Amino acid sequence: MIGVSCTQFSVLDPEAVMEMVSKEFGLWEIFSEAENSVIGFSSRFNEIKGAYSMRYSVHAPICDINIASFNDRIREVSVEETLRTMEHANAMDIRTVTVHPGLYSMTLYGTNARSVKLSKHSLKRIEKGAEEYGLTAAIENLPSLRMMMGQMPGDLLELIDGTDLKICFDIGHANTMGAIDECIDAFKGRIANIHIHDNAGKSDDHLTIGDGNIDFSNALSKLKGYKGNYIIESKSMESAVVSKKRLEYLMRNA
Repeated sequence: MIGVSCTQFSVLDPEAVMEMVSKEFGLWEIFSEAENSVIGFSSRFNEIKGAYSMRYSVHAPICDINIASFNDRIREVSVEETLRTMEHANAMDIRTVTVHPGLYSMTLYGTNARSVKLSKHSLKRIEKGAEEYGLTAAIENLPSLRMMMGQMPGDLLELIDGTDLKICFDIGHANTMGAIDECIDAFKGRIANIHIHDNAGKSDDHLTIGDGNIDFSNALSKLKGYKGNYIIESKSMESAVVSKKRLEYLMRNA
């Protein structure tokens, strides 16, 4: 199924977002930030969800969150906030939560191995949380920014090594690394969610599909065995609607 997620929705009343999204999409991936935090919204959501014929997934919060932080208290709170998000997603009967794998230090060079060790420990706790709440935690590959972890497929696979955690494959992020095909080959069989948007290969622009340089026909052809959701991550609802039409055409002709 094709769904939508948009960071701009987070400043809007979530019920207004549900009303808007339901007119164009059958799936909303809730970016759990600000007004749309599922921790504060889950009870109300359960009261009103019957009015909308939609399915849902959740993107765990990323603002002020770093599950690989060198600071023990910041890292602990980051993991706990992620686990609380998963708990509330479960209470909303939502079965997929996408999680970022953490950030390297922005100032201390030569410490990436330490960040990897801390992220792996945090991700094992998140795996246990997913088991407890009966949902899938999908760890996302991140774009080409120095502090981002899990940019290349080998890096992300190292972080989740020894776990049964799944992957959220972000096609736009992979394009900033020139690694779309490499990611698909490496992640096959482990992808539980896909984020889809366009860019020109240099920065994470979240353009409308077709407005960048991604060869979506090739990517979709290589992903033919995938049966899960495609979440359009857009800058606006207008962009998302155009992307949906273009993606539907590409999928019919893949």
